[in-house]
Amino acid sequence: MNQALQSAWPGLAHSPRTPFKARVARAILRPTVDRLPVRLTFPDGSHWGAGGSDAPEMVVRRPAALFNRLGADTKIGLGEAYMAGDWTTGPDTDLADLLTPFAARLTTLVPPSLQKLRRLVDVALPQHERNSIEGSRSNIERHYDLSNDLFAEFLDPTMTYSAAWFESFEESLESAQERKMEGILDQANVGKGTRVLEIGSGWGALAIRAARRGATVTTITISQEQAALARENFAREPADVAGRIDLKLLDYREVTGEYDAVVSVEMVEAVGEEYWPTYFSTIDRVLAPGGSVSIQAILMDHHRYLTTRNSYGWIQKYIFPGGLIPSRQAIDETLQSHTGSLLVTESRVLGPDYARTLRLWRERFDARWDAIAAQGFDETFRRMWEFYLAYCEAGFGVRYLDVQQLQMQRKI
Repeated sequence: MNQALQSAWPGLAHSPRTPFKARVARAILRPTVDRLPVRLTFPDGSHWGAGGSDAPEMVVRRPAALFNRLGADTKIGLGEAYMAGDWTTGPDTDLADLLTPFAARLTTLVPPSLQKLRRLVDVALPQHERNSIEGSRSNIERHYDLSNDLFAEFLDPTMTYSAAWFESFEESLESAQERKMEGILDQANVGKGTRVLEIGSGWGALAIRAARRGATVTTITISQEQAALARENFAREPADVAGRIDLKLLDYREVTGEYDAVVSVEMVEAVGEEYWPTYFSTIDRVLAPGGSVSIQAILMDHHRYLTTRNSYGWIQKYIFPGGLIPSRQAIDETLQSHTGSLLVTESRVLGPDYARTLRLWRERFDARWDAIAAQGFDETFRRMWEFYLAYCEAGFGVRYLDVQQLQMQRKI
């Protein structure tokens, strides 16, 4: 047997019940981890990793199960193993702190010789998760219609589920979310009398702030749960504010009319590459002459987007079905090819702010777990959401991911 497989984890390599792919996964993971400032602890007392006793610690409870999952699907196995309890964090280790060294080296974790085989192990995006009108509704329901009460437990009072914009580390999440919304409205030049289209209503916070400025707002969503709570939130506003908001259960492809401003917060990630031309051409079609657009978008570097665009990952399987993060270049190319003359005229970078936003959400989620569990969510769900929030925090923290507020206007 290959010496690397024999020494990767004592005893396991000799088990006839260990699938070949699991042995390969273990053989790849060992030298990778031994270059990282982390510490993997196994039930027999052995350790992997370059980190000392004070390094972030991964406690591997069921090594065979972990490597079986990694062997079956490298991109999904680690998260599934955490959900199942095959591994957990050490007593003094934060999950995001443990995942950060992996995220910082995500593009180099697999040796170049094996990266050539990526097409053999990557799973294509499921056909049933295509973001057609029907598919989009199904994808959105699986996440945003989970429970308004769930989201209320860990979001700030504005019920804003996107990156905040912090002025200082000490600033409250609510204040930072308010600044983020004002920044979007400023980019879109929203003021008294402005006709605003919002694509993706959330729970109504941005529409309310636009109406408070004196704008008339059409806000659209395909989430039944979000629409119901947004309408309740609108009804709590003074009549002159609530009367300027019109919420429609409508797909963006079905929008009609003309608007001076179009705003959309972290919606483009749910559109899907296949429908980006339709999304941006729709915005171009309804935007009045001289109008402005502000889109807050999660982004990744273009070479990473090209590598992952057709690859099914843990986040897509468990959190955001149908989701795909674009690059700034992909957006620019789509605007150039599929709109009359729209282009990005201003950008505001909020990547580090998203890392802090996610940390605060996770702290709130953990602190309120008893109340969330009382809604019927189980331990596997808890570990799934812990991994999701920590995994994303690590990605933004090391700038593997970014988020920007993009102002778009027509060329004159």
